[in-house]
Amino acid sequence: MSSTWNKPAGLPVFPPHADPRGPCVLGTLHAAQPWRREIAWPEGFEGGIAHRLDTSTSGALLLADDVDELQAIREAFATGALTKRYRLRAARDVPWDEHACDAPLAHDRRHRGRMVVQRGRSTPHRGRWYEAHTRFRRVHGDLWEAEITTGVMHQIRVHAAYVGLPLRGDRRYGGGAPAPDAPPGVDFQLHHVGLEGAGLRTDPVPAPAWAELS
Repeated sequence: MSSTWNKPAGLPVFPPHADPRGPCVLGTLHAAQPWRREIAWPEGFEGGIAHRLDTSTSGALLLADDVDELQAIREAFATGALTKRYRLRAARDVPWDEHACDAPLAHDRRHRGRMVVQRGRSTPHRGRWYEAHTRFRRVHGDLWEAEITTGVMHQIRVHAAYVGLPLRGDRRYGGGAPAPDAPPGVDFQLHHVGLEGAGLRTDPVPAPAWAELS
């Protein structure tokens, strides 16, 4: 039976490359549930962590409790059977309250760790184009909800910037500098509310104050 872990903003899911022994979700998970160390998880899914969130992103992580369950979760992700819901604060405003974005994404040819939107047949990129679907809905003012059924790297951040809603503090995609009072390691404001589908569902996790209606 799967379980949910509440990831705080500013903490990476796995050990940082620059500091393999640095603080991360996997380390706190192993400390709390040491039995997870004994399972031979596939590489990249240590501890039964079934998906990733950016370091700045807070929210619900779905955990598998055994290898067979992890395989079922991975299949659900691969087939688009899971709907993931996020909240974000936007750095700019737009004249609409709902919008769907289906622009394919690929790795930037010149900048490692950055994604680009396919704007035409000749858009510079590296590797293949990935199908990506994001639906945006205004909650209130600059607070938005984003819903995705695909899981491309930086998908919400890139699509949000593309439609005119760069995440506040997301310098990489045009959201400006992080807020002066942002916690260490937190650049932009993005919270994973949770996911469901294919008989899977994360438990509710507390939302940061900024993600709540004021």
